[in-house]
Amino acid sequence: MPRLHSLLVSRHGEVILEHYFHGTRPTSYENVKSASKSVISALVGIAIDRKLLPGVDAPIAPYFPELSATNADPRKRKITIEDLLTMRSGLVDTNRGYGAWVQSPNWVRYLLTRPLQQQPGEPMDYNTGNSHLLSAILTKVSGSDTWTFAQSVLAAPLGITLAKWPRDPQGVYFGGNDMLLTPRQMLKFGELYLHRGRSSDRQIVPSSWVEASWAPRTRSLRSGQLYGYGWWITELAGHPVEFAWGFGGQYIFVVPSLDLVVVTTSSVALGNDRRGYRQDLFGTVEKDVISQIGN
Repeated sequence: MPRLHSLLVSRHGEVILEHYFHGTRPTSYENVKSASKSVISALVGIAIDRKLLPGVDAPIAPYFPELSATNADPRKRKITIEDLLTMRSGLVDTNRGYGAWVQSPNWVRYLLTRPLQQQPGEPMDYNTGNSHLLSAILTKVSGSDTWTFAQSVLAAPLGITLAKWPRDPQGVYFGGNDMLLTPRQMLKFGELYLHRGRSSDRQIVPSSWVEASWAPRTRSLRSGQLYGYGWWITELAGHPVEFAWGFGGQYIFVVPSLDLVVVTTSSVALGNDRRGYRQDLFGTVEKDVISQIGN
């Protein structure tokens, strides 16, 4: 598996396996790609718990003047925070048009002013722009920025320091992509969710938010995988598994029935083997880790 950078396994809160490959080290920051969406989801849950946001049913329109313009599509004013979390906003597809989006002078305005692709609340259409709007909302309600908020309410209580990751032209930290974490930081985040948002004696993410995030709410039209609030849901070796998924092989697998967390990081370089590699990686986690421990 030449793309593999790291493989870490913890059980009952103890690291039982930790290997690094191809020049990577425990201190190496990895671009976790779309696994960032699971972190953004956690921040939304914390913001709701702290009354910075009214709840998942709240419309996003009050946070964006673009949606109050007289020429704005009135359907966009019905988009809720939950629609962003579950990728059901109906907004322009930033995955197929990724280059045009990130090269635009204003990422938020680009998302909000393009024609809707489908009705808000309809089936999931995976779209990183949804998570970026959540980062923009967190920036507005926190009074600082997404990195500062994340460092204060999530990273510092976990005893870690987040690296700063890329921002859009207006200074909003990229929501849902390009976050930088070490594999050990990813493991700590996975353990936080394994323990229902609790670390040591501190409740960092509300336990109710963890449960809400892991409840199947929609299904990807592309992969067929179930999706909650920023987390994917599946079954491996007969065990329910929730996982954060980043392009190229960045994963945080949480297996509550085994009190287990598995982390992998990989090269993000484009290659024709990436689909086969993902299957090999899932096979390794399922057969050589989960199945072995489960038996």
